Amino acid sequence: MNLENKKILITGATGGIGYSLVKKFHELGSLVLATGTNQEKLDKLKNEFKNIHIKQFKLDEHSKIEEFINACHIDLGGLDVLVNNAGITSDNLSIRLADENWKKVIDINLTSTFLMCKHAVKKMLKNKYGKIINITSIVGHTGNLGQANYAASKAGIVGFSKSLAIEYAKKKININCISPGFIKTEMTDKINDDFKKLLIAKIPSGDLGSGKDIANCAAFLSSDMSDYITGETIHVNGGMYMA
Repeated sequence: MNLENKKILITGATGGIGYSLVKKFHELGSLVLATGTNQEKLDKLKNEFKNIHIKQFKLDEHSKIEEFINACHIDLGGLDVLVNNAGITSDNLSIRLADENWKKVIDINLTSTFLMCKHAVKKMLKNKYGKIINITSIVGHTGNLGQANYAASKAGIVGFSKSLAIEYAKKKININCISPGFIKTEMTDKINDDFKKLLIAKIPSGDLGSGKDIANCAAFLSSDMSDYITGETIHVNGGMYMA
């Protein structure tokens, strides 16, 4: 699996899964541009992985996404792989969910992913080659209590990715999804121990996953080994959900 000098843009790079993605691609010799909203965390990534690029950006600034992709393309000297990992939650029971919290989650998780893909594809078309990996979630397939907005956004990414994959398959641009189960991150660290035990009891492998599990899958989908795979969702969840 050769990813040396592949030009890779990763959103949501300062989170738990994002960090693992940056680490994996850096280890494989890729040229990485890490983006997120927290400059301090981006600086820490830069200090740890000296030769990566970093760029602070808020994905809800939809009108600026095309300009952002253009700037990343210049910084990297091209764009081979886009990993849309960024996402937010704003949980509540549906009847208590404020309209603005529905819209915010959809705007960042789904609409921003669409716009990132749209403008990245324009760059990839010139080379007739590219890989796009959209990070979804197990709850986009199963639903989850208090996460109607998040589940809808992640399910939407799957449908959108399939459509995009059909549109650009002949141009050798592969679009796939990775659907993580419950992964050890700052988000899952906040779950109380009793509920965490209930979650783990539902996972056949008997444990939460790690960011490395997601990064390994992303590396495969970014490589030439996955050239005949497009429009697919790979579930990385320890057997908790089997499509």
